[in-house]
Amino acid sequence: MSQSFTPRPLVIAPSILASDFSKLGEEVRAVDQAGADWIHLDVMDGHFVPNISYGPDVIKAMRPHTRKIFDAHLMISPCDPYLEAFAKAGCDHITVHAEAGPHLHRSLQAIRALGKKAGVSINPATPAGAIEHVLDLIDLVLVMTVNPGFGGQAFIRSVLGKVSDIRAMTAGRPIDIEVDGGVAPDVSGELAAAGANAFVAGSAVFKGGTMEAYKANIAAIRNAAALARGEAI
Repeated sequence: MSQSFTPRPLVIAPSILASDFSKLGEEVRAVDQAGADWIHLDVMDGHFVPNISYGPDVIKAMRPHTRKIFDAHLMISPCDPYLEAFAKAGCDHITVHAEAGPHLHRSLQAIRALGKKAGVSINPATPAGAIEHVLDLIDLVLVMTVNPGFGGQAFIRSVLGKVSDIRAMTAGRPIDIEVDGGVAPDVSGELAAAGANAFVAGSAVFKGGTMEAYKANIAAIRNAAALARGEAI
């Protein structure tokens, strides 16, 4: 790689939003066995984003089905009143949106106080500079590569430059750069080259409907990203 820093580990985080909700426990176990590193949990409130997904009780029900990291992405506003509930439900990472409230520092401090890793997410139209003053409080940055709210959207290519800017901004810090939206093998390489190391994928992982299909889908995304990073498969 051309970057002067040591890259963060490569992570594939299937989004449960794209799974079969009639068998959530089975789907969680399947992507775990198929090679997922994290389990990504998209929480939507119908207010901050135009969709409603699930809340802490559903996450709590999924928790016994895997020991993998639960990577929660809260697309809700306000978020502060609900942080403790998501922590108690078993989330390991709790990511909030920079755009979701007036006191981002306070939200991130609250997540850390709950003993969880704190993340901040930014929408496609939000500049990278929105995270500049919270770098000491975060463990990951989640860069939205689609407008949040629905799965299956097309990747917004202009976000690639923002990923590069964030990687430069966070160089030397133990901060994961996560990308979410339209992530598939055809773009994971470009995202990895730009500096992303954690890849959220929904429909690109869950297409096929079987553990064997999920394994092939995860491997394809991982291999494309690893190749771009100059890592042996």
